[in-house]
Amino acid sequence: MTLECVEIETAPKPRHAVIWLHGLGADGHDFEPIVPQLVRPEWPALRFVFPHAPIRPISLNGGLPMRAWYDIAGFDLSQKQDEAGIRASLAEVAKLVAREVGRGVPASNLVLTGFSQGGAIALAAGVRHAQTLAAIVALSTYLPIADMTAGERGEANAATPIFMGHGAFDPVVPQYLGERSRDQLREWGYRVDWHSYPMAHQVCPQEIDELAEFLEQHGMAR
Repeated sequence: MTLECVEIETAPKPRHAVIWLHGLGADGHDFEPIVPQLVRPEWPALRFVFPHAPIRPISLNGGLPMRAWYDIAGFDLSQKQDEAGIRASLAEVAKLVAREVGRGVPASNLVLTGFSQGGAIALAAGVRHAQTLAAIVALSTYLPIADMTAGERGEANAATPIFMGHGAFDPVVPQYLGERSRDQLREWGYRVDWHSYPMAHQVCPQEIDELAEFLEQHGMAR
């Protein structure tokens, strides 16, 4: 069984898909409004899949339950990582990808995307996935359990393009965490298309435009 999802199809019988993971405390509806802003008329039929993360207590918020891909123990997001929660979410993403493949979307036509905590899972899942994906998109985020990723990343996505966008004034996930992950990924040989914007923990119109251009180059112009 896969997670409950919000789905939007831009035309019937899509053979391209974007799986988009929301941030901490949000849900699958959070990025629905981005679809008409992002999609270009000439693109092929496309299915957007916005899964709802499970509800779990978050230590940083005094144990308050909310939708989250993993627990966060403290303000330094690069430390004290919830490895068990992260790995459980990686497994959920693998099931979502497998479902899209089963519905007629080749893995090579699938873009794995996420914002903040969802972006962390998208990055970690994308570099580990056994089938080649079209692209990986990580917005306002970082690579979790990076020390373990070195030995767990697969060859299938070694050349898969990665788009990373971050706000220069992000108070939630400081930009230096994104830069550190960008540098690590590049050191491993990944093609990281990095963008910094004068914003906080959010997305902006310029980022959406540049992401559309990136997607146009990597899978949507077919």
